[in-house]
Amino acid sequence: MDRTQKAEMVEWIGGVFDANTVVVVANGGLSVSEFESLRGELREAGASMKIVKNRLAKIAISGKTAEKLSDLFQGPTAIAFSEDPVAAAKAVKKFAKDNEKLKILGGAMGEEIMDEKGVEALAAMPSRDELIASIVATITAPAANIASAIGAPASNIAGILETLENREAA
Repeated sequence: MDRTQKAEMVEWIGGVFDANTVVVVANGGLSVSEFESLRGELREAGASMKIVKNRLAKIAISGKTAEKLSDLFQGPTAIAFSEDPVAAAKAVKKFAKDNEKLKILGGAMGEEIMDEKGVEALAAMPSRDELIASIVATITAPAANIASAIGAPASNIAGILETLENREAA
């Protein structure tokens, strides 16, 4: 990697930390197929992963709130990131549960720096899509109740008329 490539990588890593939720993981011992499987799961969740050079990552986050994570960049490390605050954390936690070789080290979400427990707590939260679905359900529930209340008397009257017709016919 020449100087310009390193400078581009430092700028890219800094941008990732500024714009996304980032989870730092130790990926020592993962085979290529296991790592590709993890990347596939992250892609499905709307997240990505990149193996980073520790020195470049430390340079990229120096002077930022994520600088507190610089101690985590030792040994083989990678960063998982997503715009959705919980997507990367959920996917990494799910994969780490089934694969002991992947270790969650910590993460950053905006100004918030998290340790392993913080990332796991973040992963337990509902995703953006789940929250939107919950809000939509909450908003539409009263309208559905009103519609059923308005329609109920008509169906009750229809049922009563049908019962009366059956009595007269008998």
